[in-house]
This record gives sequence, C-alpha cells and structure tokens, in this order.
Amino acid sequence: MNYQENYLSEADKAIKQYTIPPYLKKGDSIMIVAPAGFLTDSTEIDQGIELAKSWGLNIKLGKNLFKKHNHFAGTDLERQNDMQEALDNKNIKAIWCSRGGYGTVRIIDQLNFSAFKKNPKWIIGYSDITTLHEQVHRLGFASIHATMPGGMRRATPEAKETLYKSLFGEDLSYEVTTNPLNKLGTSKGVLIGGNLSIIMSMLGSNSDIDPKGKILFIEDVGEDLYRVDRMMYTLKRNGFLKDLKGIIVGDFDYKTEENILFGGTHREIILNVVKEYDYPVIFDFPAGHIRNNHALIFGKKVKLESNAASAIISYQ
Repeated sequence: MNYQENYLSEADKAIKQYTIPPYLKKGDSIMIVAPAGFLTDSTEIDQGIELAKSWGLNIKLGKNLFKKHNHFAGTDLERQNDMQEALDNKNIKAIWCSRGGYGTVRIIDQLNFSAFKKNPKWIIGYSDITTLHEQVHRLGFASIHATMPGGMRRATPEAKETLYKSLFGEDLSYEVTTNPLNKLGTSKGVLIGGNLSIIMSMLGSNSDIDPKGKILFIEDVGEDLYRVDRMMYTLKRNGFLKDLKGIIVGDFDYKTEENILFGGTHREIILNVVKEYDYPVIFDFPAGHIRNNHALIFGKKVKLESNAASAIISYQ
C-alpha cells in the first residue's frame, strides 16, 4: 500500500487545483491572531500593524492576542476562539499570525473550516504556522509562507515587498545564484511545504497532505544535523519524497561548531537522501527564520529551473 492509500481520503486525491483566495485591495480588513507562542509585549507587532496600514488595510486584533498561558498566547481555548472568529468572519480577508513558536497543533483539530471553505481567505505565517498551511492545503486552498508581525522589526525591504506582492496579486518570481550542490533540471508543480519539523510531525494525521507531483519547500531552525538527517529519512521511508517534482531548500540555522562531527552540512544531508530521485533540488533560497524571509505562495503552480548559473522560481 502506497503513501496516498495509507493516509489520504478519496476526497483529498480528487483535488486537482488549489483554490486561490481573493487577493487583497485597499480598504480590506485583516485579523492578527496568535495560535501558538505568546508575544513579549504589545509593541512587538507595532511595525507589522503600521506596515499593513500603509498598504491601506484595516486591522482587527484577536481578543486574546496579548495573553500568556505558560508557553502559549493564552489557553488552548482562547487561541482557538480567536482563530475561529478569524475563519468565520466574512469581513476578514486575511489572517496574519503574530508569530510562531509552538502550539498550533494543540488547537487544529478543534477548528471548524466550514465558513472558510465558503469564503476562503489568506492565512499568512511560517514556522509553527506550517500546521495551518498543511490543514488548508489538505482542504485544497492556497496560503502564504511569509514574515509575521512579530518579526517585522527586523524584516528586510525585500521580505516586506514580496509579502505585499503575494497578498495583492502582483507578479512574483525569484532568481538566486546557484549553489554547487544544486541538482540541475526543470520541473513544474504546485508549491507546498514549510517547516521541516512540522511537516514530519503531520505525517499520518488529519492535516497530512499529498506530496505527489508537488514541489516541496523546506526550512528549519535550531535543529542538530542528526535530527535533520532523521527527519529527512522519516519522510523518505513514508514515501513522501519519491513522487515530488522538486525541492526548494530555504534557510537552516544551526551552530556549525556543535554539529561538525556529523560529517556534512544540511545541504549534503538532504542531497544524500534524495540523490536517487530525478528532480531538481535547489539550496539557499532566502526564506525561513531569517530577516530576508521572501514570501512564497503555497498552493500555486510554479516552474522550477535549476541551471549552472542560477535557480529560477516563477509562478505560472
């Protein structure tokens, strides 16, 4: 029995194309919610609010946005209630998660996406928010992997600009200098992915997604290299990697001096796991837990070109 037969329903298999939520326009309202970790203080998201307002957007804040309960931004129920309000409110055109951390998985199965499916909206975030990306992808909707309000203080102009283009439907494509370890080739597929740790943790769950024919983006932070190796082999053993159309590797932040004994970088680890597969792989795409976190629209078809000079990602 293959991966899809193991974990995906017939309804999941039937999804041929992801639904693209309406792009934003001036005067639209977005809601900032905290489904995972807590904010240090209210000023942490000030620059994110100011940026959205400069784009002509109205801002609604989740009722429990600034609460703290142990590791989390409020209790599970409080975070769930804010997220549910954002999903249900027809006047909210995008949900911008305040930060990552940990905690979205604790509320994901309690969320009702019925209203969202009737009136889809953009869900924006990265890191722990990968749980939400996978959930809406399973339902057949696109989302945006991008900088969150809590990280806007340190975000580069490029990170802000690419988020704007993603939200407002402007042309978006990328060209980055090739890494010598890149696997060359050209392919097309719907872009999926997010944080590697979260993707692995979703295997076999109700938020798991069908990777067949997709181009996978992965990034991570603070993981020892042996854990990266283990996660990649876990994906491989589950059949998640073999039917992809390509892999885009973002930033992997780890302390090199503490991992030197492993015998290779994260690039070499990933390449070793997927070397038998005939699809392009590119490294060092500027996205992840970095200031220059370029926005990616998950759920849209991209063309991935990897050649000796550069790697090009263009939305189709």
